[in-house]
Amino acid sequence: MPPFNKTPQQIKAFKQRKSFATRKQEVAGIRSKFPNKIPVIIERYDKEKYLPPLDKTKFLVPHELTMTQFVTIIRNRMALLPTQAFYLLINNSGLASMSLTMAQVYKDHQDEDGFLYMTYASQEVFGHSVSPKDTSDMWLQGLGIKPLTLRLRDD
Repeated sequence: MPPFNKTPQQIKAFKQRKSFATRKQEVAGIRSKFPNKIPVIIERYDKEKYLPPLDKTKFLVPHELTMTQFVTIIRNRMALLPTQAFYLLINNSGLASMSLTMAQVYKDHQDEDGFLYMTYASQEVFGHSVSPKDTSDMWLQGLGIKPLTLRLRDD
Protein backbone atom coordinates (compact mmCIF):
# COMPACT_ATOMS: atom_id res chain seq x y z
CA MET A 1 0.00 0.00 0.00
CA PRO A 2 1.42 3.42 -0.92
CA PRO A 3 2.36 5.87 1.81
CA PHE A 4 -0.22 8.52 2.68
CA ASN A 5 0.81 12.14 2.82
CA LYS A 6 -0.42 14.40 5.57
CA THR A 7 -3.33 16.70 4.91
CA PRO A 8 -3.04 20.35 6.00
CA GLN A 9 -5.41 19.61 8.89
CA GLN A 10 -3.02 16.96 10.22
CA ILE A 11 0.02 19.19 10.25
CA LYS A 12 -1.03 20.61 13.62
CA ALA A 13 -2.59 18.52 16.36
CA PHE A 14 -6.05 19.38 17.66
CA LYS A 15 -4.58 20.75 20.90
CA GLN A 16 -2.30 23.05 18.90
CA ARG A 17 -5.12 24.31 16.68
CA LYS A 18 -7.44 25.25 19.56
CA SER A 19 -6.71 26.88 22.91
CA PHE A 20 -7.41 25.08 26.18
CA ALA A 21 -10.29 27.45 26.97
CA THR A 22 -11.87 26.87 23.55
CA ARG A 23 -11.56 23.09 23.91
CA LYS A 24 -12.99 23.13 27.44
CA GLN A 25 -15.91 25.30 26.31
CA GLU A 26 -16.54 23.00 23.35
CA VAL A 27 -16.68 19.94 25.63
CA ALA A 28 -19.09 21.72 27.99
CA GLY A 29 -21.41 22.43 25.05
CA ILE A 30 -21.17 18.87 23.76
CA ARG A 31 -21.78 17.32 27.19
CA SER A 32 -24.84 19.54 27.84
CA LYS A 33 -26.35 18.71 24.43
CA PHE A 34 -25.35 15.04 24.42
CA PRO A 35 -24.96 13.86 28.05
CA ASN A 36 -24.79 10.19 27.01
CA LYS A 37 -21.94 10.69 24.55
CA ILE A 38 -18.19 10.88 25.05
CA PRO A 39 -16.23 13.50 23.08
CA VAL A 40 -13.28 11.73 21.46
CA ILE A 41 -10.48 13.18 19.35
CA ILE A 42 -8.73 10.67 17.09
CA GLU A 43 -5.61 11.71 15.22
CA ARG A 44 -3.13 9.85 13.08
CA TYR A 45 0.30 9.35 14.59
CA ASP A 46 2.51 12.13 13.23
CA LYS A 47 5.00 9.70 11.64
CA GLU A 48 2.37 7.31 10.29
CA LYS A 49 2.89 6.46 6.61
CA TYR A 50 0.65 3.52 5.83
CA LEU A 51 -2.76 4.06 7.40
CA PRO A 52 -5.09 6.48 5.63
CA PRO A 53 -6.17 9.71 7.29
CA LEU A 54 -9.65 9.77 8.80
CA ASP A 55 -12.18 12.12 7.26
CA LYS A 56 -12.74 13.74 10.66
CA THR A 57 -11.03 13.88 14.05
CA LYS A 58 -13.95 14.49 16.43
CA PHE A 59 -16.34 11.69 17.41
CA LEU A 60 -19.26 11.49 19.83
CA VAL A 61 -19.31 7.96 21.18
CA PRO A 62 -21.97 6.19 23.29
CA HIS A 63 -20.85 5.32 26.83
CA GLU A 64 -21.71 1.63 26.47
CA LEU A 65 -19.69 1.07 23.28
CA THR A 66 -16.73 -1.25 23.87
CA MET A 67 -13.24 -0.59 22.59
CA THR A 68 -13.67 -3.57 20.26
CA GLN A 69 -16.77 -2.00 18.72
CA PHE A 70 -15.10 1.39 18.48
CA VAL A 71 -12.00 -0.02 16.77
CA THR A 72 -14.27 -1.84 14.30
CA ILE A 73 -16.05 1.43 13.49
CA ILE A 74 -12.76 3.26 12.91
CA ARG A 75 -11.30 0.41 10.84
CA ASN A 76 -14.44 0.34 8.67
CA ARG A 77 -14.35 4.11 8.28
CA MET A 78 -10.79 3.82 6.94
CA ALA A 79 -11.70 0.76 4.81
CA LEU A 80 -8.80 -1.25 6.21
CA LEU A 81 -8.18 -4.82 5.17
CA PRO A 82 -8.27 -7.47 7.91
CA THR A 83 -4.52 -7.98 7.38
CA GLN A 84 -3.66 -4.33 8.06
CA ALA A 85 -2.36 -3.68 11.56
CA PHE A 86 -4.10 -0.95 13.50
CA TYR A 87 -3.25 0.28 16.98
CA LEU A 88 -5.26 2.82 18.94
CA LEU A 89 -3.22 4.54 21.63
CA ILE A 90 -4.87 6.40 24.49
CA ASN A 91 -3.28 9.78 25.22
CA ASN A 92 -0.55 8.91 22.71
CA SER A 93 1.03 6.47 25.13
CA GLY A 94 -0.80 3.25 26.00
CA LEU A 95 -3.28 0.72 24.72
CA ALA A 96 -6.62 0.10 26.40
CA SER A 97 -8.14 -3.31 26.93
CA MET A 98 -10.55 -4.16 24.12
CA SER A 99 -13.19 -5.28 26.61
CA LEU A 100 -13.46 -1.88 28.32
CA THR A 101 -16.40 0.37 27.58
CA MET A 102 -15.75 3.85 26.30
CA ALA A 103 -17.16 5.17 29.60
CA GLN A 104 -14.45 3.27 31.51
CA VAL A 105 -11.70 4.51 29.20
CA TYR A 106 -13.03 8.08 29.43
CA LYS A 107 -13.22 7.96 33.23
CA ASP A 108 -9.59 6.89 33.50
CA HIS A 109 -8.02 8.82 30.63
CA GLN A 110 -9.96 11.97 29.80
CA ASP A 111 -7.84 15.06 29.33
CA GLU A 112 -8.25 18.05 31.63
CA ASP A 113 -10.06 19.81 28.78
CA GLY A 114 -12.70 17.04 28.80
CA PHE A 115 -11.84 15.32 25.51
CA LEU A 116 -10.56 11.76 25.28
CA TYR A 117 -7.52 11.78 22.98
CA MET A 118 -6.58 8.78 20.87
CA THR A 119 -3.89 8.27 18.28
CA TYR A 120 -3.95 5.56 15.64
CA ALA A 121 -0.94 3.98 14.00
CA SER A 122 0.38 0.91 12.25
CA GLN A 123 3.15 -1.25 13.70
CA GLU A 124 5.83 1.07 12.38
CA VAL A 125 5.04 3.54 15.18
CA PHE A 126 7.02 1.34 17.53
CA GLY A 127 10.15 1.50 15.41
CA HIS A 128 9.83 -1.95 13.92
CA SER A 129 8.46 -3.23 10.66
CA VAL A 130 6.70 -6.57 10.89
CA SER A 131 5.00 -8.22 7.95
CA PRO A 132 1.22 -8.71 8.18
CA LYS A 133 1.81 -12.48 8.23
CA ASP A 134 3.80 -12.22 11.47
CA THR A 135 1.14 -12.79 14.09
CA SER A 136 3.38 -13.51 17.06
CA ASP A 137 3.78 -9.84 18.05
CA MET A 138 6.72 -10.91 20.18
CA TRP A 139 8.47 -7.58 19.71
CA LEU A 140 5.45 -5.71 21.12
CA GLN A 141 5.21 -8.06 24.06
CA GLY A 142 8.89 -7.43 24.73
CA LEU A 143 8.05 -3.76 25.09
CA GLY A 144 5.23 -4.59 27.50
CA ILE A 145 2.62 -3.54 24.94
CA LYS A 146 -0.42 -5.60 24.09
CA PRO A 147 -1.47 -5.02 20.46
CA LEU A 148 -5.03 -3.96 19.64
CA THR A 149 -5.27 -5.68 16.29
CA LEU A 150 -8.70 -6.88 15.39
CA ARG A 151 -9.16 -10.10 13.50
CA LEU A 152 -12.43 -10.09 11.56
CA ARG A 153 -14.26 -13.38 11.07
CA ASP A 154 -15.33 -14.55 7.64
CA ASP A 155 -18.95 -15.67 8.07
